[in-house]
This record gives sequence, structure tokens and C-alpha cells, in this order.
Amino acid sequence: MISEFIEKKLKDAHYKLLKNKSYFGEIPGLRGVWSNAKNLENCREELQSALEDWLLFKLKDGDSIPGLHIGIDRRNMVRMRIPSYAK
Repeated sequence: MISEFIEKKLKDAHYKLLKNKSYFGEIPGLRGVWSNAKNLENCREELQSALEDWLLFKLKDGDSIPGLHIGIDRRNMVRMRIPSYAK
């Protein structure tokens, strides 16, 4: 479900070549999800990473995600803590 969401959003992405010869990419409707790189391939990779980070923050905060409907009961989530000696 999440993989399909990411794949669909990346297909909707818009890219443009800027005057400085770098590429700018963004996903319409997802504020803050953008990338800028020297070539189109790196721009796409960075945009995917930005989308994945954005999605994780939205899920963590319990925010709604346009086009993705996941029911999360935050009261029953398992929290994992890393012992200080393992850091």
C-alpha cells in the first residue's frame, strides 16, 4: 500500500531544468516535498527520499495524508527504545 502510494506520487512529479543547469523536482499537492540536483537521475532519487521522509513524519505525527488512508491506533503502538550502551 505505501509502496504503491510512493510509486504513484513519483509518477505525478514535475521536473524542470533551471537556468543554472540543475534540476528541480516537486510533487503537486505535497507541500515541502521537493528536490534539486545536478542531474535528473539524482533529482528523482532525492525526491523519492524527500517523499519517504515526509511520509514518515506525517505517519509519526498522525497527520492525514492526501491519497493514503491508513488507520493507526497510536495507543496500541509498540515503542522501542535503544539502550544507551547501544547508541
